[in-house]
Amino acid sequence: MTIVVAAVAIAVLYLAKVVILPLALAILFAFLVSPAVQWLERRRVPRIPAIILVLVAVFAIVIAITSGVASQLLQITERLPLYKSNIAAKVAEIHKTQSSSVSRIEGELEALGREVGLSGPSEARKSPAEPLGSSPERPVLVKGIPSPGIGALNSLHGVLQVLLETLLVVVFTFFILLQREDLRNRLLRLTGKGELHLKTQAMNEASARIARYFSLLLAVNATYGLTIFLALYFLGLPHAWLFGTLTVLLRFIPYIGAPISALLPIALSLAVFPGWRQALIVMGIFLCVEVVTANYIEPWLYGKHTGVSPFAILVAAVFWTLIWGPIGLILSVPLTVCLVILGEHVPSLRFLRFLLGDQPVLQPYAQYYQRLLAGDQREAAMVLDAYLKEKPLEDLYDSVLIPALELGEQDRHRNNLDDDTVSFVYQTTRELVDELGLHANQRDGEPAASAESAANAESSTEEAAPGPARPQIIPRTVLCIPVRDEADEIAAVMLAQLLERAGHYAQAISERGADAIVKEVERAKPGVVILSALPPFALSSARAAYRKLSGLQPRPEILIGLWNYAGNPTEAAREIGASEQKQVWTTLSQAVSQAGAPPKQKVDNLPALLEK
Repeated sequence: MTIVVAAVAIAVLYLAKVVILPLALAILFAFLVSPAVQWLERRRVPRIPAIILVLVAVFAIVIAITSGVASQLLQITERLPLYKSNIAAKVAEIHKTQSSSVSRIEGELEALGREVGLSGPSEARKSPAEPLGSSPERPVLVKGIPSPGIGALNSLHGVLQVLLETLLVVVFTFFILLQREDLRNRLLRLTGKGELHLKTQAMNEASARIARYFSLLLAVNATYGLTIFLALYFLGLPHAWLFGTLTVLLRFIPYIGAPISALLPIALSLAVFPGWRQALIVMGIFLCVEVVTANYIEPWLYGKHTGVSPFAILVAAVFWTLIWGPIGLILSVPLTVCLVILGEHVPSLRFLRFLLGDQPVLQPYAQYYQRLLAGDQREAAMVLDAYLKEKPLEDLYDSVLIPALELGEQDRHRNNLDDDTVSFVYQTTRELVDELGLHANQRDGEPAASAESAANAESSTEEAAPGPARPQIIPRTVLCIPVRDEADEIAAVMLAQLLERAGHYAQAISERGADAIVKEVERAKPGVVILSALPPFALSSARAAYRKLSGLQPRPEILIGLWNYAGNPTEAAREIGASEQKQVWTTLSQAVSQAGAPPKQKVDNLPALLEK
């Protein structure tokens, strides 16, 4: 049904363009001049006189610009005979170059033919040329000469069609401005009675984006035209201001306006200047300015302020040009902006936002995981680098790597991944985590203080300071333990990195399983144990490890990390078997911030841990 509706809509747009195209132009024109009409109305000018004044002012500006450009073009045509010698010399030079090149190519081909014995001397060169049409095998075709009256009628018909379309645009614009509130209310009623706030928000957003687009387009074109004017003026080309004005006007037509605006100054430079150097300079000026503007300035400005991707702008330009011709090219960006806004506010049209909008349709964690599934380690690393330019390392781990590992765990438990893919995802993520931690340490410098130096500083302070010693904060010894599989282990490595950057001594072990975890804790005797568990089997795995560790004597402080857990942490702690006061963390940054101010304690096993 969606495809059928889209096909019917496109057919109507194409077949009824005689009416729809002037109406679309009138809506756009009314939108542009509406602020001036409202400004006059606020100064107590009645609406109808205000509309007439604005339309007359606009047409006066258009006529003034048109007459000025036409007079300058007439001056150029009148002065062309003065440049007749330059034009003739360049034409002769071009013909001479072409003749010599063609003759040389023909000679080489003829010599090659004689060498291989495929051709002999040309008979045409030995015999005189026959007069044209003297042979019955070569008749002369004479085309019919059209009657002068038919050409005049065709021209008159074209002029009348343009005048009629212009009159329709003016009439439509007048009535749209006259009844803009009524038309707005009818449009709201047409889309239904409910959700007026969403419709109002969509209309306001559409008008704001289109206004920003035309403001930016005018600013870019004015800067572009001023640059062309200054370059041509200092180059000494006559009528430089004319070419700057034409550039400003023609660049309102996307993609083809700039090349058209460059043709006349290039042609005039060939006629005015004696050599080829100035013409090449003019071509280089237009080329450089257009490349910088079209490839760097415009995509950044338009994509940022209109919400439309550069590729969507190109596709929309081709589509609307095929439907409505050159006018469709001018209307392509405003119409595409309206379609993107419809996709953002209408659920059934959300695919338009995904196809045409500039917002990424995949979150960074989904992009990272998808590139790993495709076996592209380089682009996966680029996703992390791009995210790390705007966010700290803690957010990268919590918002990208942990959710990506969770996606991998879900696919693995559903048997959607083969062993090689699972191994590649985990191995690549582990390597990138190690590299990110190394770069973070190099960028931040040395950690705040190692545990050993902090302990030595504490003992020296206690010996030197008389009286009661001030409470001091010393680092904690933390053992990060994965409870089930390799994804939990990678999360434990990330947590250990962040804790070490915060000044604690932290270590992530690779042993998994309740019995292996108990043996490692009994051997290392850490002050704090953090269980690292990742959904979907976080609770069951953490429960088994917690019950084993709770029976140790002496019992370490046991904390639980249920990374990216969507449920209630208090209920999760109760289900695991811990008391309600026991802290359960769901993000790495939360764990680091709450472990950042540990109470003063004696670290008896610190030398052994440091040696290990």
